[in-house]
Amino acid sequence: MRISVIGCGYLGAVHAACMAKLGHEVVGIDIDERKISDLSAARAPFFEPGLEDLLREVQETERLSFSTDMAEALGSTVHFICVGTPQKQGENAADLTYVDAAITGLIPHLSPGDLVVGKSTVPVGTAARLSTMIKEAEPEAHLMWNPEFLREGHAVSDTLRPDRLVYGVADGSEEHDAVRVLDHVYTVPLEAGTPRLVTDLPTAELVKTAANSFLATKISFINAMAELCDAAGADVTLLADAIGLDDRIGRKFLNAGIGFGGGCLPKDIRAFMARAGELGADQALTFLREVDAINMRRRTRVVELTRDLCGGSLLGQRITVLGAAFKPESDDVRDSPALSIAAQLQLQGAVVTVTDPEALKNAARRFPELHYEASTGKALQRADALLLLTEWQEYRDLDPYEVASIVASPKILDGRNILDASKWRAAGWTYRGLGRP
Repeated sequence: MRISVIGCGYLGAVHAACMAKLGHEVVGIDIDERKISDLSAARAPFFEPGLEDLLREVQETERLSFSTDMAEALGSTVHFICVGTPQKQGENAADLTYVDAAITGLIPHLSPGDLVVGKSTVPVGTAARLSTMIKEAEPEAHLMWNPEFLREGHAVSDTLRPDRLVYGVADGSEEHDAVRVLDHVYTVPLEAGTPRLVTDLPTAELVKTAANSFLATKISFINAMAELCDAAGADVTLLADAIGLDDRIGRKFLNAGIGFGGGCLPKDIRAFMARAGELGADQALTFLREVDAINMRRRTRVVELTRDLCGGSLLGQRITVLGAAFKPESDDVRDSPALSIAAQLQLQGAVVTVTDPEALKNAARRFPELHYEASTGKALQRADALLLLTEWQEYRDLDPYEVASIVASPKILDGRNILDASKWRAAGWTYRGLGRP
């Protein structure tokens, strides 16, 4: 099939490349000329494992191209909307400016029978409004909602081999013509056994935000338990292991740490609360306020623990922060708890050095006042304390004996609870975890 992908940011670039990999002829469209230039040269504008290799592979087949001209969408049967929905400035609600602009720009190039497929995460009710806009311009075009469930660092495999496909259609019927079209798009994963669920439009819109809210709740729950474990002298890691053996609960997302960040979970749960309020159902989601509050409190807690680790004062202490991205295998620093903590430490008088394998350029744009060092070895030199805040494998693999010979003082705060505490203590380190005695 011929497919257009509107918006070539993180979601759109990955989706365009993967659709071409599945055998379709794809054009990716974005107004950012630099982004289109990079993608046309098989250069990913962001770090995502496997994406550049995939871009090179599919561009050699001539099934994938990129353009800044929306008219290139003409002739495509399916049009995926993959633009961002950031949080509004000064509000919790989602900003739909880019979604509306994408639909408005696409409408003049629609033909009878075309299928517009929304993948962006939007407040419930958005699809019905957009469907009306499309029907007024082209009565024989259809709109579906097909939410994405990508994990940064695994986006290529999550697109090619998704754990589920959700189709939202106006009447919620399996018999809708658009369902058969989208089934053709996803022939390969469907034949491989990927589960598919057809719903009405509002349900499909709710799936992503509901899933993210559940995951955020699980993370904040175990972080709340970490606070209690600190007070009681218990071990949150063993606690998580014990409750995770209950198959009704499960062990995933029960790792206590510095909290969640990134471009999805924080803004999605806030937009979810805002939309619930607009619908008069705000009481249903009041618990998410505490989920958000617990998450933000983790950052302050790490600053407090670092001060204790440094003998009660941060003034003049040389602190090395290992990790700037909100998670490993990503250069995404949006709402990164690691960077937020680093900035707070510096404001309180510490001399902070931040290192990260991939995210330093993005971090420097967000917090130019911090000092950045690309070399882990150089960043460790003469440090009074280390903070492991992003669980990159190279930080997991650090040798505590070797590192002890580089730093000024062997003190470490393991913000992700991933290190072997006994091993680091045996090497002479003052080790502090979160919710661990």
